Amino acid sequence: MLTPATSSTQTFRVDQLRVHLFKNRQELGVSAAQAVAGKIRELHQTQEVVHIIFASAPSQNEFLDALAQEADLAWNRIRAFHMDEYMGLPADAPQSFGQYLKRQLFDKVPIQEVFYLDGNAADLRQEGLRYSALLDQYPTDIVCMGIGENCHIAFNDPHVADFNDPHLVKIVRLDLTSRQQQVHDGCFDTLEQVPEYALTLTIPALVRAPYLCCMVPAAHKAEAIYHTLTDAISETYPATILRTHPNATLFIDQNSARKFLEETTSP
Repeated sequence: MLTPATSSTQTFRVDQLRVHLFKNRQELGVSAAQAVAGKIRELHQTQEVVHIIFASAPSQNEFLDALAQEADLAWNRIRAFHMDEYMGLPADAPQSFGQYLKRQLFDKVPIQEVFYLDGNAADLRQEGLRYSALLDQYPTDIVCMGIGENCHIAFNDPHVADFNDPHLVKIVRLDLTSRQQQVHDGCFDTLEQVPEYALTLTIPALVRAPYLCCMVPAAHKAEAIYHTLTDAISETYPATILRTHPNATLFIDQNSARKFLEETTSP
């Protein structure tokens, strides 16, 4: 279990999913970073290297900033992966998810090794197999993730989500909501600039990790949090799979929890 080091305003469970509610996204990010850092230190007591998958999105900003500032974290004993990448963007494009993680975290810490997905590989199916082999070679310990506006995790949008996907990495066509979210987040100026295709880790690749830490702040995620916590567990709302995981923790704030709180506390 990932236990935050600072007190949340409320803690509860939905099925197996542990939920921590905070006043704002700054408190959420700091507490999530403390929880992840604590788990890394715990794992380092029994294993040489910890393997972590990171999400790339503005929702992760406060968490990643705080994680980079965690004192005495043995980054030289951490290998990192990221969970998705656009196809066809220039390698140095600021919207690249690999570039985002370099800016937000990897350039700030002395990490042992980072494995990047290449959205410009000559053979993208072969690239998926290469990354899948690395995930098998270095089994994931912790996944640090978010939830999209349509409840996607990584780029497993509802129309391509598969709880029993036989692959670890696959090529997907992004749905309109996912692409619009990239504009809402300020990553692109217009919808036309957002790539239509991406490489993504699949849902089984994410949930097979022993520990999941999911950070979801902000009002535009209120619908997604509501569906994640209240709807039937199905690919219609992919993030509902988190409620089946024995060691998943969801960090939300008053804004992202608004609809859930309104609907579940009203007379």
